[in-house]
Amino acid sequence: MSGTEDLLVEAADLAAEIGHAPPPALLDVRWRLSGPPGRDDYAAGHLPGAVFVDLDTELCGPPGRDGRHPLPDPAALQAALRRAGVRQGRPVVVYDGGDGMAAARAWWTLRWAGHRAVRVLHGGFPAWVAAGLPVDTDAPDPAPGDVTVRPGALPVLDADAAARLAAADGSVLLDVRATPRYLGETEPIDPVAGHVPGAVNLPAGEYVTGGRFPAATDLRDRFAAAGVTVDRPVGAYCGSGVTAAQTVLALHLAGRPDAALYVGSWSGWVADPTRPVATGPTPG
Repeated sequence: MSGTEDLLVEAADLAAEIGHAPPPALLDVRWRLSGPPGRDDYAAGHLPGAVFVDLDTELCGPPGRDGRHPLPDPAALQAALRRAGVRQGRPVVVYDGGDGMAAARAWWTLRWAGHRAVRVLHGGFPAWVAAGLPVDTDAPDPAPGDVTVRPGALPVLDADAAARLAAADGSVLLDVRATPRYLGETEPIDPVAGHVPGAVNLPAGEYVTGGRFPAATDLRDRFAAAGVTVDRPVGAYCGSGVTAAQTVLALHLAGRPDAALYVGSWSGWVADPTRPVATGPTPG
């Protein structure tokens, strides 16, 4: 089972690590779904030594038929991470504005790219400020990194694989969007409402509060209630693969490092009008 020591870090513990050489690389990935970009938040104050990395343009590819936040081009991702000073073997800590979603997607992306030593600051920037720790407004100029992106270190679902997982006996595809979107009652972002046939609804807000995760035992119980057990393959999707990355992180915390992310998620699914759409409270 995965522990939290290699996935999450508390503000006080991170402050102690920063005081020792060499410190972890700090990536500020603050982001809002409807904008504006988090760069202004970063300029107003950030963790000392942190470098801003934009989720939309640097950690994801351009939106299109693969969804609103598709996988990045490996070469472009490598260039962005090297610009941010990420080096082979050097630990990385990512943080966001507190809900934990952008940080989880950054964590997932770096892990998918083959950089294993990545943690999320638990509670994000608000937790750092609440702990009375110092904030900086100077943008550092880190020495260029040497990280090599090797895609595929975490499992990924495309639309066909997501459909097979949702339809297979003994497997679970989690739809972690708000229930009205799953039911097809409303869709504030994408052009079609509903869910992938066979997917089970488990809204992320039911097990992550304010960007903070409950104990692993509580996560396991909550996932088990949705049908996720140790012997059942599991994947997750949301609107565009950001919130679902947080679900994958929660599954890692619960001891399921094999959990797959449907990166295209609902925005990628409905980009093809021939794909089936289910509505209502039942998965099928």
